[in-house]
Amino acid sequence: MANIAKKVSWSGRGDDRGERTPLLNGAEEVKYNNRQFSGGSIFHIGRLSTVDLEEEITPEESLDYDNSENQLFLEEERRMSHMGFGCLEIKRWVICGLIGFLTGLIACCIDIVVENLAGFKAILNVVRLSLTRLPDIEKFTEVGGLSISLILWAVLNSAFVMVGAIIVAFIEPVAAGSGIPQIKCYLNGVKVPRVVRLKTLVVKVFGVIFSVAGGLAVGKEGPMIHSGAVVAAGVSQGRSTSLKKDFKMFEYFRRDTEKRDFVSAGAAAGVSAAFGAPVGGVLFSLEEGASFWNQMLTWRIFFASMISSFTLNFFLSIYHKKPGELSSPGLINFGRFDSDIVEYNLYEIPLFIIMGALGGLLGALFNVLNYWLTIFRIRYVHRPCLQVMEAMLVAAVTATVSFAMIYFSNDCQPLGPDHNEEYPLQLFCSDGEYNSMATAFFNTPERSVRSLFHNPPGTYNPLTLGVFTLVYFFLAVWTYGLAVSAGVFIPSLLIGAAWGRLFGILLSFIASSQSIWADPGKYALIGAAAQLGGIVRMTLSLTVIMVEATGNVTYGFPIMLVLMTAKIVGDYFAEGLYDVHIKLQSVPFLHWEAPHTSHWLTAREVMSSPVTCFNQVDKVGTIVDVLSDTSTNHNGFPVVVHSPGSDEPGKLCGLILRSQLIVLLKHKVFVERASSRLTQRKLQLKDFRDAYPRFPPIQSIHVSQDERECMMDLTEFMNPTPYTVPQETSLPRVFKLFRALGLRHLVVIDGDNMVVGLVSRKDLARYHLGKHGLEELHLAQT
Repeated sequence: MANIAKKVSWSGRGDDRGERTPLLNGAEEVKYNNRQFSGGSIFHIGRLSTVDLEEEITPEESLDYDNSENQLFLEEERRMSHMGFGCLEIKRWVICGLIGFLTGLIACCIDIVVENLAGFKAILNVVRLSLTRLPDIEKFTEVGGLSISLILWAVLNSAFVMVGAIIVAFIEPVAAGSGIPQIKCYLNGVKVPRVVRLKTLVVKVFGVIFSVAGGLAVGKEGPMIHSGAVVAAGVSQGRSTSLKKDFKMFEYFRRDTEKRDFVSAGAAAGVSAAFGAPVGGVLFSLEEGASFWNQMLTWRIFFASMISSFTLNFFLSIYHKKPGELSSPGLINFGRFDSDIVEYNLYEIPLFIIMGALGGLLGALFNVLNYWLTIFRIRYVHRPCLQVMEAMLVAAVTATVSFAMIYFSNDCQPLGPDHNEEYPLQLFCSDGEYNSMATAFFNTPERSVRSLFHNPPGTYNPLTLGVFTLVYFFLAVWTYGLAVSAGVFIPSLLIGAAWGRLFGILLSFIASSQSIWADPGKYALIGAAAQLGGIVRMTLSLTVIMVEATGNVTYGFPIMLVLMTAKIVGDYFAEGLYDVHIKLQSVPFLHWEAPHTSHWLTAREVMSSPVTCFNQVDKVGTIVDVLSDTSTNHNGFPVVVHSPGSDEPGKLCGLILRSQLIVLLKHKVFVERASSRLTQRKLQLKDFRDAYPRFPPIQSIHVSQDERECMMDLTEFMNPTPYTVPQETSLPRVFKLFRALGLRHLVVIDGDNMVVGLVSRKDLARYHLGKHGLEELHLAQT
């Protein structure tokens, strides 16, 4: 172990004592000082300590994606007929259809409300600012009219953002941001509390409406992925634990394995609703979300994505009084490019690669700045009231900066019959002209992106684009991470479209003003893809999303090339934005492969040891004491058989979970009761599914002194065939087994099948490849 650089400490969560520091997500940092736990979760980056997303001290850190094949499970599966399995498959398709329908409906509601609020706010300001003659404007300015308009604009934005920040900071902190990092962690196997609850969905929807209407540099598309995942998690269970309502439906799917697949479908449906990209949604779920995949899951996810896109399209057509005209497939539609504009030549490919490298550099800069800003927030802006005040400050500054850019800009464009601006504003321009900068800020970010793509050459002044790119870049950096529900997709596209269009304008100056190949709209599209790819580091799914959103496959290769270049360049300097925030939240996230230089490490060196084990028939008091012990922070307990009169570790005969033991204690499944006349009904899998996912804490289980002396037989309920590895197994092999099979625990045994250790997610996540080679997140003394 001496060759491993020890950079970051990773300690356990098992004790609720110590000094607490509230964090961004409403959790609290706990500073331990006396005891040591195996496999904890405090992640130190530099000198910073943060905790994971848990709001309470609990030993649970992962999801059980491996089915426990105990006797109850096998008996149920054997009793089920071929028709029974067919009915289950039909139910899966029905659930995916419901997920797509409800996700599309939510997206439709968000779009309609945001559009109306943005229109109302724009009309207020247009009425205030739009004057027909230049002398009137000067007189209006002299008497302080513009100052009043600025105050009105800033107050209106701050009021919207204040409402959105209050419901997030005080009601449901996990609804902050886009939610994509949390969903990635959930699908990776990490248990993120409250991330898929109904309250989270409600706060998410209303929060994103108010944050977008408040004029922040955010988008409403990212949170749709989180919203779709929450819908999927709720629908697939056939009940709402928040509302305490059980519809007695889909009980078979009340386990982590099935729920994970439906959450993958919900995330894909959210992408489809946001961008009108069903195939892009499937690929997003595959690339960024799901850790485990199969062919039938692909079909069901694609079905959910198509239903989501169709539902949104259908209801928007009714809202726009064009029923049956299904031409608006997503919340954002980039519009179709003319055939002449979409042409590109071989000599433009190096230019696209340069733009991709520039997008990677700007994306890395964005992520580094946001990383340090997030550290500052964790240290100093951790109370809900401070988070609300910061969000209001950002809204006011955004309005002020926007107003200043409008005031000092003289980018006047002719108001012709073919202009496509919804709120043209004449401010400081002559009759028959409108202020391009002012009009852009009164549009929603989606419309601004579309205008940068499709407005004819000469619409934007190069200086206007340059200043806008610089200002909006820093506003977006400051905005991402606020205690509001918001996404980073649209701000990234808007920044990239602005500098991409500027790039095209400069090319037309260098080449010839008559050149079609240097059309600025084409380069705005490439710049948007480069910037978004440089920030989030998506490749395959983002390529398809951009192609589907533009409705033209011609740019498939350039976009793919640009995204690959942006990812390669960006990864050299910093990780993707979502990965940065996952690390800052101390989540033991497992990547696809183990570190390349870790072959010399073995299971013996990474496992947690000694391991708490149970006998096949054990005393109730012993089980209660183990579960109540805060130092026992793992959730899987090997079940062993001891040789008579031997002090050696017992031979492995099964594995039982903490949640299963709690259900057994709750129902008093004791040997003495089973053999007495008061024989209770036999425990069934339904009893475990009814308790899922909120198993009661051990403190809520009352066990009398007499019951403590009873015995509990674990044979029927344990998994008799847990996955095991010899202690000489290399770390990459252990990692591959753990990751591919979706394990939560991997038992380490010796040559005599004796239990010598247990590998958990945190044991594997301790090792990563850093700048100084393989680095270990050493266990802190706690």
